[in-house]
Amino acid sequence: MTEKQCRRGSDETTILVKEVYKSFGQNHVLCGLNLEVKCGESMVVIGGSGTGKSVLIKCIIGLLHHDRGEIYVDGQEISHLKEEEWNELRKKFGMLFQRDALFDSMSVWENVGFALRRHTDLSDEEIKATAMEKLKLVGMQNVENLMPAELSGGMRKRVALARAIAMEPAILLYDEPTTGLDPIMANVINDLIVSMREKLDVTSIAITHDMVSANRIADRIAMLYKGKIIEVGTPDDIKASSNPIVQQFIRGEVEGPITQGADFPRQLF
Repeated sequence: MTEKQCRRGSDETTILVKEVYKSFGQNHVLCGLNLEVKCGESMVVIGGSGTGKSVLIKCIIGLLHHDRGEIYVDGQEISHLKEEEWNELRKKFGMLFQRDALFDSMSVWENVGFALRRHTDLSDEEIKATAMEKLKLVGMQNVENLMPAELSGGMRKRVALARAIAMEPAILLYDEPTTGLDPIMANVINDLIVSMREKLDVTSIAITHDMVSANRIADRIAMLYKGKIIEVGTPDDIKASSNPIVQQFIRGEVEGPITQGADFPRQLF
């Protein structure tokens, strides 16, 4: 389990991204990106599809290696960590993947307890008990013996969230948490994210293009555009922004400085 989490409102910085670049061949995705996330804060990164939001969080958690720049997690610069150091650092993170990424061959409780089995000496009975506790926390009692194929999309998402919090992480990452869900279930997930923040006192980063979700779960919102964060503020600050790019995006307007294709290239990230 990780060390005690910091409190919301703290001036301490949990994640600091400084002048980070990431390219794939001639496709320049992150172009000198800067972002600071405070302890206990819920940061939401918005931006169009294919603008590099998923690339950003994958660089933060080490699933991708950035080309240039610095990323700090709890003051530790991650660029040159060895594999065993990465394995230790990742214990601080929990991640909710966009498509839930459950193992179809494992039961619900085995999915939730997967990291516990890999990183602790707990018995199967203890792992199952912990999994059931986390499932209860996300409103999923009495499903521990089901298989993922027996669950609806919203249920799978909640099981994936239970798995993300199984190791009691200090940092939670959400990759498009409401994608593919109907509006009612999307709001259930939004409320769960808020609940996790309040009950577990974690620092979180969510990436989304869903402004309903962003406004519901964010302490602050950062907009990613052409490889950089162009504006950061509270939801009210973002709504009142004078930046025409921000305004076009949050209103979903077709006409404006953002042009489909030129500014939102198609990428599989």
